[in-house]
Amino acid sequence: MKMRKLISTMALMALTCITADAEALKEVEEVQATKEKASIELPAWVKNIKFSGYGMLQYQGEDTEGAHTNSFNLRLARFILDGKIGDFDWRAQIQGTNVKGPGEPTVQLVDLYAEWRKFPEFKIRAGQFKRAFTYENPTNPITQGWYAYAMVINNLSGFGDRTGEKSSGGRDIGIQFSGDLFPNANGRRLFHYQIGVYNGEGINEKDKDNRKDIIGGAWVMPISGLRIGAFGWTGTRGNMLDPVTGVTRSVKKNRYAISAEYDKDEYTFRAEYLHSQGWGAAKAGNNVREIDYSKGDKADGWYVFGIVPVVKSKLHAKARYQTYRSQKEWATSKTMYEVGLNYYFTKNLQLNVEYGLVNERSVHKNHNFVDVELDFRF
Repeated sequence: MKMRKLISTMALMALTCITADAEALKEVEEVQATKEKASIELPAWVKNIKFSGYGMLQYQGEDTEGAHTNSFNLRLARFILDGKIGDFDWRAQIQGTNVKGPGEPTVQLVDLYAEWRKFPEFKIRAGQFKRAFTYENPTNPITQGWYAYAMVINNLSGFGDRTGEKSSGGRDIGIQFSGDLFPNANGRRLFHYQIGVYNGEGINEKDKDNRKDIIGGAWVMPISGLRIGAFGWTGTRGNMLDPVTGVTRSVKKNRYAISAEYDKDEYTFRAEYLHSQGWGAAKAGNNVREIDYSKGDKADGWYVFGIVPVVKSKLHAKARYQTYRSQKEWATSKTMYEVGLNYYFTKNLQLNVEYGLVNERSVHKNHNFVDVELDFRF
């Protein structure tokens, strides 16, 4: 009996050990499987995705006679995804802004494109992106340095456009070809070209008349930091209401720009002249489609500015002179003389302060303008 009891006890102990070993082995296998899952290699295009964005907070005041204003404003917020798939770069960008004014926010897709960039001499971009027109248009608003783009850029480069096109931030849907040619001994390329074909209706809009806008530009870069160029634009905006006949028609857009810029070592100087031929809408921007023949079929404008470092990477001083003539006549001109400072707490946080004297010849009066912005990146 004692022998049987001993054998039974030993058998039970052996069974217990086998069970324990099996459970331990199972735990080891589960841990190993977890490690294998955790170490699964992500595709390169997923690793290359970058999320970024920025916000711009604003205070503005004007003492226009009979219409004094001062207000805090949320100028805009942007959320950006950038990525790379093989030889293609891509971007998706969403913007929120009080484009119609305080209390009337607009959230919209502003950029969605892919660009083949295998060769610097020839690149192809397709989707929705900045039009190939002027130096200032493609400049990011947080690095542009001012409370807003120049008036002539806003009116003749697809922002609050003269044709009544809704605020498009200078963008359209289409395809663009560009490249940089003729590298010198240091590898710096001396010539840039770009040409695009677009719907001609602004962002998030299909073509209304099956006619495309063609926009092109080229510039030379004789010394580091300097570029001198010119741009041309021909096209139409479709489905415009003719108040005389009561029918819809297309309105021509024939425009050109002459541009010069020096940008190096925190010194930035830029000047551009823009000219437009073609009827405008009753009101710029806001998707207005009624033609206003009383405003004539020509407009032009120009600006020149300088931004220079006072304390390197910390404090910049700036001055800008700009004029826009909605009918290419001095009687319709609006001119601004602006000065200000940009202070950088860090590279991702800046405070911009600006004062402007505004002259509107149509009312023969001057008024003052003040803008303060706190801008941040993430």
